[in-house]
Amino acid sequence: MTRNYRKETAYEERPRQVQRREARNKARGKALKRGSVHKGDDKEVDHTGYHPTGSLDRVRTVVVSRSANRRRQPPHKGYK
Repeated sequence: MTRNYRKETAYEERPRQVQRREARNKARGKALKRGSVHKGDDKEVDHTGYHPTGSLDRVRTVVVSRSANRRRQPPHKGYK
C-alpha cells in the first residue's frame, strides 16, 4: 500500500492538529531554554500522563531518548 500524501497533508492542516504541533514545539523550546535538550542530541520531550486527544498545555514533560519515546508510542494503523 502506498502513502496517500494528500490525506496526510489534510490531516496535518486540521486546526486541532496545528494546535497540538504548536504545543509540542513550545514544550521543546522550553526544554531548550532550560538546557535539558540541545539541537541534534537525539532527545525528545515526552508528554507523560496525557490523553491522546486532550490538550498538551498543562501536561508534565520528561526528556527521553528518541528510541525510548518511540517504544512507548501506541501502534499505528497500517504499520506491521
